[in-house]
Amino acid sequence: MSDCIFCKIAEGEIPSNKVYEDDEVVAFKDLHPQAPVHFLIIPKKHITSLDHAQPEDEPLLGKMLGLTRRLAREQGCENGFRVVINTGRDGGQEVPHLHIHVLGGPRPWKRNEF
Repeated sequence: MSDCIFCKIAEGEIPSNKVYEDDEVVAFKDLHPQAPVHFLIIPKKHITSLDHAQPEDEPLLGKMLGLTRRLAREQGCENGFRVVINTGRDGGQEVPHLHIHVLGGPRPWKRNEF
């Protein structure tokens, strides 16, 4: 989608602080972190939300979820982390492109933000 900020990040049109990238996904640090470690994992393919994902997207969704552990540990989450997928307006989704929030690091950090 031409006006999607996450599509533009995935295409490299908008700079981001990337922590991971391959042919299907990009992970980058959140601009407004809610925890010492806070990054997003997005598919390069535009999928509006988890509710819009199709059965053929399931391998990609699994890959994204599978990356959370590895990337969280690489970013310093030694004692656990939180994974959040906001879906739709009522679910708190602000950017209409599927994304996984990964939050962690030493406490204290905001527990009820998501």
